[in-house]
Amino acid sequence: MIGTLLRNRRVAFGFVVLAALLLVAVFAPWLAPHDPTEQDLLNTFAPPAWSGGQRAFLFGTDSLGRDILSRLIYGARVALVVAVVAATLAGLLGTALGLAAGYLGGRVDNAISRLVDVWMSFPAVLLSIVLAAVLGAGLHTVIIAIVVIGIKGDQSVNDLLTLSQVILGMQLPLAMIPQGTNVSSCRSRNGSAWTTRGK
Repeated sequence: MIGTLLRNRRVAFGFVVLAALLLVAVFAPWLAPHDPTEQDLLNTFAPPAWSGGQRAFLFGTDSLGRDILSRLIYGARVALVVAVVAATLAGLLGTALGLAAGYLGGRVDNAISRLVDVWMSFPAVLLSIVLAAVLGAGLHTVIIAIVVIGIKGDQSVNDLLTLSQVILGMQLPLAMIPQGTNVSSCRSRNGSAWTTRGK
């Protein structure tokens, strides 16, 4: 399966970029030519080496005299943390909402469906601005904003909500819906959906 995916040029290119980013993040202390937090106020806004700048600062320096290349290399760590944590949380939360709506149905399904409709009606930029104003600046705010926006675009919520509505609309009998033996036996004894979870 992996070999089939890698035959696609876009997938292969994305894999190479991701692998390079991962290697840069892991070996940042050895790859960075300078300390990314070290300041040199006498060498601010130095141009890149190919524009007449110093070879010691390949990409130049910022407003505080910090080496831009070193900051980019160390920034790969932050980028990976934010991407992995935010994508995981968005996927888990979106899937949980979709599964809850599809499994419980009824009022829970309607409530989650309306919540998702309202959620998706807000522009992503507006949500980001509101979160930044309420939570303040910081890495946690960035992660929360990406999670919120990620759920808006996460098809797991919409797909599972649609599946639940299709099943409920068809009014399939319990025996025709694929379920485990524990779920069927619990419901045959008038068990609730929550008691089924613990079986």
